[in-house]
Amino acid sequence: MKILGIDSSGLVAGVAVIEDEQLLAEYTVNYKKTHSQTLLPMLAEISKMVELSFEEIDAIAIAAGPGSFTGLRIGSATAKGLGLAWDKPLLEVPTVDGIAYQLFGHRSLICPLMDARRNQVYTGLYRFADEEGASRFQVVKRQCAVSLDEIATCINERKEAVVFLGDGVPVYREKLRELIKVPYEFAPSYCNRQRAASVAALGAVYLAEGRTVSAREHRPDYLRLSQAERERMEKGEKLTQLS
Repeated sequence: MKILGIDSSGLVAGVAVIEDEQLLAEYTVNYKKTHSQTLLPMLAEISKMVELSFEEIDAIAIAAGPGSFTGLRIGSATAKGLGLAWDKPLLEVPTVDGIAYQLFGHRSLICPLMDARRNQVYTGLYRFADEEGASRFQVVKRQCAVSLDEIATCINERKEAVVFLGDGVPVYREKLRELIKVPYEFAPSYCNRQRAASVAALGAVYLAEGRTVSAREHRPDYLRLSQAERERMEKGEKLTQLS
């Protein structure tokens, strides 16, 4: 089975192709360009390098959110367009789950942190547990948008060692050092941001479980309202109070 993975949920843009348990190609860019400039050229380059015919693709795994509103829209539009053009199903991988899945087999609690602005982070808690001789990915706390204090309290209450990763780490590193009361570490640079290969690999698990959606059905999961929507609601509330 061949799966195309796409992630444009944050500053990093990436595409990857996996076949069964093998990564065929991955292209990642973390630079000052919009994802609309990078995704399709990266995909074209990968297809050329590995002589990939998109008719061979069985499904498209997309980082479905949360994340940058613009980035999610670009990634979703790309996945939907390709899915419709190729008549392929989509695999909606929660962004935070995809980040955590990079640390396959890690024995500590895994806590991705994405900077959500407005004093919040997109986060969750995960672990890999041994079940019947295999390492199984477990969601301890589903992805959510909360304050750093709230997720820190949750971690401290569990009294387990934890590893942090994600673009929220450099933003909140010093604050984490103040808040976290259990043993902790920070993931190294090669596995501390979004990766399309991780999205594709977790997508393969979803595919085996039959967790697919059609390209027409897919919608990104923002987890919270955009700034424009919040401002519109606040303006509406003020007008209601004045009337």
